[in-house]
Amino acid sequence: MARARLTPERLTRAGADLADELGFEQVTVSELARRFDVRVASLYSHLKNSHDLRTRIALLALEELADRAADALAGRAGKDALTALANVYRDYAREHPGRYAAAQFRLSPEAAAAGAGVRHAQMTRALLRGYDLAEPDQTHAVRLLGSVFNGYVSLEMGGGFSHSAPDTQETWSRILDALDALLRNWPPAP
Repeated sequence: MARARLTPERLTRAGADLADELGFEQVTVSELARRFDVRVASLYSHLKNSHDLRTRIALLALEELADRAADALAGRAGKDALTALANVYRDYAREHPGRYAAAQFRLSPEAAAAGAGVRHAQMTRALLRGYDLAEPDQTHAVRLLGSVFNGYVSLEMGGGFSHSAPDTQETWSRILDALDALLRNWPPAP
């Protein structure tokens, strides 16, 4: 077998590409070894196991998403920021379906704390300051936005809206209008 210059970073990127090709759930150390034309055992000096590989891919995806979100949000507020953030998630999912699925992977508390998930929450909270939401409503709103973005994108990518009108872009725009209206008129706590 050919000798490959393997590093954890190179394997992670190759695993992320593999996830986009085959689906995140199909990514294994064995499949990665086939891609590099090396024995599986040679990867274990760089990766612990398939779970470690998936965790690394998830952290990479979260980092890529956070970088895109930061760029998209720079200088924006209110509905403009909301739309920019939402479109980052939707566009990333379309471009990198396996990586997007990886970003939903359940991480250990240690990995989550060290990853870019914290940046995602911070950026969403910064966006929400434009809507003048205080705690605990801010946390509720962060969860709402994540649920709507992920839910819509997952259903759309799974073909859930492909057999009916109107066009999914029109629905997406209307959802963002509705979220903006809700955030500007957040209901008081009971």
